[in-house]
Amino acid sequence: MSAILVALVAALVGIAIYLGARRATVGQSRAVRLLVRGGALSLIGIALAAVFVLTPTLQQAHRGADTETRNGLRLDEEVPAARAPASEQPGAGAPVDASKLAAGPWQVVPVYYGTDREEQPDAKRVRYGSERGRRLELGRAMVTVPESHLVPQIERPWAIRVPYFDVTIYEEAEDPAEHFTLQTLEKLSEGDFLQRVRERLAASSRYKDHAIVFVHGYNTSFDNALYRTAQISYDLKFDGAAFLYSWPSGGSVASYTYDRESAEASTPYLRKFLDMVIEKTGAKSISIIAHSMGNQPLLDVLRDLRGSGPANVVINEVIFAAPDVDADNFANLAHRIEGIAKGVTLYAAGNDRALIVSRGFWRNPRAGDVLASGPLIVPGIETIDITAASTDTFALNHSGYAENNDLLQDIGKLILSGLRPPDQRLPALKRTASPKGAYWRYTTP
Repeated sequence: MSAILVALVAALVGIAIYLGARRATVGQSRAVRLLVRGGALSLIGIALAAVFVLTPTLQQAHRGADTETRNGLRLDEEVPAARAPASEQPGAGAPVDASKLAAGPWQVVPVYYGTDREEQPDAKRVRYGSERGRRLELGRAMVTVPESHLVPQIERPWAIRVPYFDVTIYEEAEDPAEHFTLQTLEKLSEGDFLQRVRERLAASSRYKDHAIVFVHGYNTSFDNALYRTAQISYDLKFDGAAFLYSWPSGGSVASYTYDRESAEASTPYLRKFLDMVIEKTGAKSISIIAHSMGNQPLLDVLRDLRGSGPANVVINEVIFAAPDVDADNFANLAHRIEGIAKGVTLYAAGNDRALIVSRGFWRNPRAGDVLASGPLIVPGIETIDITAASTDTFALNHSGYAENNDLLQDIGKLILSGLRPPDQRLPALKRTASPKGAYWRYTTP
C-alpha cells in the first residue's frame, strides 16, 4: 500500500509541476516549453502506470484477472486476435477467404483501402507509417467489431499515454471480443482489389451496389483510419463496399504543419483512387465523406474531375465533415464543383476545438466553423450546424458526424435515399433563417 501512496503522491507532484511549468515557461522558446512540460507529463504518466501495476483491483478491472471464462478461455488469459492460416496471411500470395477466418463474438467488416503512405518493415503484418510513399497502394483490411460494441464508439484497448509526445506508458492486450482489431490486412494488385470489391457489391442488398469513400483528417494513423471507416460502415449497417483513402498523416498532435502539406501532396493519388472507384468497381451509387484536413485534397480532386473528368461522372452524395479549410477558399472551390454530385452537405460546429485552434493558427475562419454570425452558407450546399451534437467537456468535438448516433443515421438515410430537406430525414434538424441564407441546426431531443 505504501508503494501505491508514493506513486499517487508522485502523480500529484507531477501535476503541480506541470501547472507551475505552464505559467513559468510563458514567453520561453518552444524547445524550453516542450522540455519542461514534457518532463512533468512523463512523471505523471510513470506514476499512473505504477499505480496501475501495483493495484490488484485496477488490474482486475482492466485486464480481466478473475476466474470467469468466455469462449472456453479464462479471462486472465490473453485472447489473441483471430488469424487466418499461414498460407492465407497477408503477403503469402494467396487470397484471404473471409469464410475461413476464425469466428467469435465479433463481426468482421471489410475495408478496401488506397494509400500513398510508405510501408514500414514489419515481419508480422503489413504496416503503414506517416512517411510519404509517393505511389498508390491498394489493399483490403478485415476489421473485427465486438458484439458488445456500443454505437457509435470505437472500442480500443485501454492505455496510458503522455499527451503531445505520443508516448505509450501502458496498453492492455487487444481482444477482438472487446475491441476493434485488424484480423487481416493484405496488399492487393488492382485486379485482385477490383475482384474483391465486385464480389462485395454483388452480395449487397440494403445498400445495393453502393460504395462509400472515407477520407480521414489530421492526426490520424493508418490503423485508426481503418477503425473509423469500419465503425461508420458497421453502425450504418452498410452492406455495400466501404473504401478508405489514407494520406500520410503524422498521427500526432504535433504534426499539424506536416499533415497540411502531406494532405495536399496526396492529391494526385487520391484522384487516381477515386477514378478507379468511380470507373472500374461497378458501383452504381458512390458517396464520399471527407473529414477535417482531408477535405482539402478532396476539393482539389473534385474540381479537377468537374473540369476534365469523364462526362458520365456523377457522384451520389458528398459530405464535408468539419472541413479544416479556409472558408473563402472552400466557397470558391464549392462553386467550381457545382453539379458533380446529386447532393452536397456541410457539417459544421461552433464548439469544434480543433477548428478553433486552426482558426487561430491561420487567422481565418475555417469552413467547418460556426461563428457568432452563423455557419458558412454556399449556394448548392446544405449546411447543418451540429454544435449541439456533443456535450463532452473534454472532447475535441471534431468527429461529431461519426460519434453521434442521430447524425450517423442522418448520413445513412442521406446516402441511401438522398431524401431532402434534412428534417425529412431527422426531425431534430431545424430550418434556421439567417441574413446569409437558410441552414439547418441540430437540436437535442
